[in-house]
Amino acid sequence: MAPILTICHLTLHEAARRRILLASLICGLAFLVLFGIGFHFVVRDLPSQVGVDQIRRKMILSFFTQAGLYATNFLAVMTAVLLPVDTLSGEIASGTIQTVASKPIRRSQIVLGKWLGFVVIVGAYLALVAGGVLLIVRLRSGYLVPNIYVGLPLMFLESVLLVTLSIAGGTRFSTVTNGVLALGLYGLAFLGGWVEQIGTIAGNDTARTIGTVVSLMMPSESLWQLAAHNMQPPMMGALTISPFSPASVPTLAVVFWAAGYIVTVMALSLWRFSKRAL
Repeated sequence: MAPILTICHLTLHEAARRRILLASLICGLAFLVLFGIGFHFVVRDLPSQVGVDQIRRKMILSFFTQAGLYATNFLAVMTAVLLPVDTLSGEIASGTIQTVASKPIRRSQIVLGKWLGFVVIVGAYLALVAGGVLLIVRLRSGYLVPNIYVGLPLMFLESVLLVTLSIAGGTRFSTVTNGVLALGLYGLAFLGGWVEQIGTIAGNDTARTIGTVVSLMMPSESLWQLAAHNMQPPMMGALTISPFSPASVPTLAVVFWAAGYIVTVMALSLWRFSKRAL
């Protein structure tokens, strides 16, 4: 365990040295400032628009909050893909990985240490931005997002899934190919999720089945849909009156599928890296 923690520490140190952490922090704070300004004006003008209708007010606040969390989820996913995309493939291409691999340390420990380091970074980034969105909403409007103890871990699990894919791709492909592959799979899952939702609303079983199959191939979008469903009032979820109210709600089984997906992809990447010539 000690070698893994050492590699994790070195990964965090390298991210700080290259100012990746600083750039992430600045971008996250800039997003929160923009969201806070927009939310301020929405709340300020809300009473004159809806009067005393508290149900409509709550639905508008929920919609705007969901939009902020959706943007947060997208930023976390992009960070999870792009941050580690060069960590193994780039070091293999430059030959710097040989310095570490020549030490009395297993190759699997190198991969796991880097994976853990990037999971920590992405988790901290998600906590900062998502926590900032929730805090702004709470302080400015008093609205409390329901089931954040369910939604936020699901968003984190999605980010871990993308970190794992990016790390795994680096054991086999070049940096550019790895980035295209990881982003392509995420885009495929996004499209498949919408196909499933539209198929459910239209009563088209074929479209619904296609979306389900794509979700099994890449469960990232299903994790977000389950998180979004939990973090909104039951009425909005039941009526599916917003883009963040999935008509076909994934079951808890998607969590176990995603966890198994992560373990399987990581196991394959460890095996592949152990066989690769450095």
